[in-house]
Amino acid sequence: MKKAAVSFSGKDSTLALHELLDSTEYEVKLLFSTVTDGVNRTSIHGVREELLEAQVESIGLPLKKIRIPEQCSNEEYGEVMLKEINAMKELGIDHIAFGDLFLEDVRKYREDMLKPVGITPVFPLWGINTSELIHRFLSLGYRTITTCVDLTQLPEDFSGREITQQFLEGLPVEVDPCGENGEYHSFVFDGPIYKEPIRFKLGQKKFTNDIYTGQIRFCYTDLMPCKD
Repeated sequence: MKKAAVSFSGKDSTLALHELLDSTEYEVKLLFSTVTDGVNRTSIHGVREELLEAQVESIGLPLKKIRIPEQCSNEEYGEVMLKEINAMKELGIDHIAFGDLFLEDVRKYREDMLKPVGITPVFPLWGINTSELIHRFLSLGYRTITTCVDLTQLPEDFSGREITQQFLEGLPVEVDPCGENGEYHSFVFDGPIYKEPIRFKLGQKKFTNDIYTGQIRFCYTDLMPCKD
């Protein structure tokens, strides 16, 4: 079997992982996620490191945390990723799977990043209709909540909401159902690959600025681990 690592973040990568675990072609050896130093949260999604650890513990696979600095430049990110990908190669990983759906520039970036190392990228969900995909995700029994929304594409009240049929019906027509254009990001807290649900409670909302315009653009909802 092909030895694979899976880039793990929100619902799309979870479904990509689901597909590989259900396959007879791949053996998933580990998951990896980028974590921002200083804030100790997953990059982009803004999920606390403790909740990421709870997810992978429930899934039962090893986790490789790729730590990046705050305000990480594209050059710094590329250097960190190349080092970590080479380390995966040394562990025998020959394939890396991503949950990308249709963004050609993102796919090319990943292919160009992996080619010099000799690792083959895998895109299990590529080209599937995103409306069909999100309904498949929900029909399998997965549960997920939005952690962040882009306020230029969605109102604030879409942040911190579980993705349900009602959520999908309330999306503006121009918004991709899976949020593939960055409309929202998510945290998966239950589903068939979890041994037990991840327990958390909603915390405060935080607003951050666009690094280019300086204007408020993103609304994050803090998810707090339940201790008891």
